[in-house]
Amino acid sequence: MAKKGGKNKKYYDELIEKITQRKANSGVIGLGYVGLPLSMELAEAGFKVTGFDISDAKVKLLNSGKSDIDDVPDSTVSKATKSGKFTATSDWKNIAKMDTISICVPTPLSKTKDPDVSFILNALNSLSPYVKKGSLVVLESTTYPGTTQDMILPLLSKSGRKVGEDFFLAFSPERVDPGNQKYTTKNTPRVVGGITPQCTKVAASFYRQTIADCHTVSSTQAAEMVKLLENTFRSVNIGLVNEVALMCDRLGLDVWEIIDAAASKPFGFMRFYPGPGLGGHCIPIDPHYLSWKLKSLNYYARFIELAGDINSHMPEYVVERITRMLNDRFARGLKKSNILALGVAYKRDIKDLRESPSLDVIRLLEKQGAKVQFNDPFVPRFAWEGTTVKSVKLSADLIKKADLVVILTDHTQYDYQFIVDNAKAVFDSRNATKHVKRGRNKIVVL
Repeated sequence: MAKKGGKNKKYYDELIEKITQRKANSGVIGLGYVGLPLSMELAEAGFKVTGFDISDAKVKLLNSGKSDIDDVPDSTVSKATKSGKFTATSDWKNIAKMDTISICVPTPLSKTKDPDVSFILNALNSLSPYVKKGSLVVLESTTYPGTTQDMILPLLSKSGRKVGEDFFLAFSPERVDPGNQKYTTKNTPRVVGGITPQCTKVAASFYRQTIADCHTVSSTQAAEMVKLLENTFRSVNIGLVNEVALMCDRLGLDVWEIIDAAASKPFGFMRFYPGPGLGGHCIPIDPHYLSWKLKSLNYYARFIELAGDINSHMPEYVVERITRMLNDRFARGLKKSNILALGVAYKRDIKDLRESPSLDVIRLLEKQGAKVQFNDPFVPRFAWEGTTVKSVKLSADLIKKADLVVILTDHTQYDYQFIVDNAKAVFDSRNATKHVKRGRNKIVVL
């Protein structure tokens, strides 16, 4: 098919046909919390998927049919590998066989809270020599508006290829919520924005093979901004409710009672809860991408900066409340106090430690001389300042020996009545003990 409307539609038509017939070879770059679930959904839909990762250990693990991601069971990976629908590799030359390429690499912040796009750049430099004509490239990694157009497009256009004709480029933000059983990669709506309308159509066609609800926007910049708005919304509202918790402490009010009462209003209010700080791969990080970008345009993102400041100081506030509780209840300070910390994952019922505020609380407690042990049913051990620390086995005897039990992550596996019954005192940063019937005099809630 030569030309139609001044545009070469050969590659467009061929790729749309491959996608809709699910004959496209799909490559996924980065096999973590975003890339592996996406790979499994594509394989389940009938695509032949090749997953790329720089970790040879991860490649070996996945090819053996095992998973290292909470939301992807071993059985799912085993089924995909045995059927031949999924293969993991670290050999970039295999990119040359791919019709679609989804980039799902990390985008952390530097120590100065500037965007670190080195993982994106490294992936692009590795794959760009092998990208064939007529292929679709989609960036899913969260980043600042303009990244896809200003960084990726020039690299893929180096050989004189025209975007929207010789290759297709789009941005579709990942919306993974680890541990969420209701909304997964399969049923969470997609937002897609392409460099050109043709790019948007190809990318939307690709995602609609696995996700029914696909919302298209006018550009890659718009799609990039959507992701940042979503997580900035959460960060700012959590910052607000954390500040309300500080206010209620000074006013002698129960912040949890206030929130529950406000939530009885059927309109105009959305329930957010305070806690020991923000964790995870998105909310503590993504708003700073937007703030950084706007600084280059001489604009100060006040809400983002204020929310970030409040949220980042919550671990210090938790330690202050713990110190106050020890003084009030036992007339003692933190030094040499035995503290049992329950939960180190950044949220309930997962093993993810990324940006976990629990670790900040523990670090601050130890800095002030406390002796801290931890238990987490999902995290048996983890690297801690050059050594490996292990979760202690939870028992009545262990709880009784602690001067204070501190609930940092509200895992549903915990028997909170058992914990309170055996503890001298409990500081609850998550309101996990709200249904405990006996021993409420032992509990102080954030």
